[in-house]
Amino acid sequence: MGQRSDRFHAETSVGDHVVDVRAVGEIDIATVGAFRAALWAAPARPVLRLDLAGVRVFSAAAVRALVAAHLWIRARGGELVLVDPDPVVARVLRATGLHRVMPIRESTTAGAPGLGELVGV
Repeated sequence: MGQRSDRFHAETSVGDHVVDVRAVGEIDIATVGAFRAALWAAPARPVLRLDLAGVRVFSAAAVRALVAAHLWIRARGGELVLVDPDPVVARVLRATGLHRVMPIRESTTAGAPGLGELVGV
């Protein structure tokens, strides 16, 4: 499963308890629709992990979409976990205070991390 544009794409993999969404590219006003669609299309699981290691631009539109997804997932009883944000994205998360609202984790393996393989940032 995935959402793709010239400047942004997202790949989704689904497990029994976790959905992993790997976002790559730029998330701004032109691409936020594909980002939002990838998050909202993810099937309901207790945890949605959003890998942000490949995101180079994270605009205010991306922040709004992320907050909306966080609230929607939380309302369903789930948790949105951010994984490996690029330093640029990490600065945006700190500047907006989202690092206090959503858990941010660092993967410790090259592949998709399991729940036990995540450590706090």
